[in-house]
Amino acid sequence: MEIGPEAQEALIAALRRVAAAEILPRFRRLGAGDLDTKSGPDDLVTVADRAAEAAIAEAVRAILPGAEVVGEEAVAADPALLDRIAAAEVCAIVDPVDGTANFAHGLATFGVILAVAVRGRTVLGVLYDPIGDDWIVAGRGQGAWFGRPGAPPRRLTGPTPAQPEAARVYLPLSLYRAEDRPAVARTMAGLGHVAALRCSCHEYRQLALGHAHALVTPMLKPWDHAAGVLVVEECGGAACLADGGGYGPTRHAGHMAVAGDAATARALLARLPAR
Repeated sequence: MEIGPEAQEALIAALRRVAAAEILPRFRRLGAGDLDTKSGPDDLVTVADRAAEAAIAEAVRAILPGAEVVGEEAVAADPALLDRIAAAEVCAIVDPVDGTANFAHGLATFGVILAVAVRGRTVLGVLYDPIGDDWIVAGRGQGAWFGRPGAPPRRLTGPTPAQPEAARVYLPLSLYRAEDRPAVARTMAGLGHVAALRCSCHEYRQLALGHAHALVTPMLKPWDHAAGVLVVEECGGAACLADGGGYGPTRHAGHMAVAGDAATARALLARLPAR
């Protein structure tokens, strides 16, 4: 099953509309009662996250009747909802404000992520930047495209090969166990530039736009990666797991590298210390 162009356009329009109504009016305007924590002090949620997720879910159900919706905030309240991704015929996976900590602290590096999976396989991914009001969209077998209002879509070719000493890699060191961080940092010392934007949406956008070479992560939350991996794959890139498998939104644990080709992704994983 494909998500046709009319449905794609409607979903992108819904993300833009929800961002304009629920996210942007609250950016740098959060009040004392608008911020909360979930699993720990660094796991933030705002009133914008919750309002946007509810509005996106409503829009998705109108555009894709019968679809399940699995959102980050809903799963935080009920982890069993994750099982719906594998069980549903059609499931939309939503991160309403990806990069919540950035958003909450007034940094403009945040986005909205939407993926659609059919029988557990991602068929559509959207990475939307509310600040720039532009998006990257990929349909399986249709390529990845950069879009913005009033301009024709531009096809993206993704990250290009680079020697390790020149490679720009996103690696969120804070997501590793504290005892593993020194060893992980040492293995990446020979790379040209290692950083983290604390926003999967923008990290994947940078890969798709050719401004970064790879991404490495020890966490596989589907709202962070389902859309972005499809975008990079549709640019000609690859996602590899440390166990030798490929990525899908039903994989919720593992260590993954995403790059312009499988050899680069596997080489990055090989640098990491054994877990």
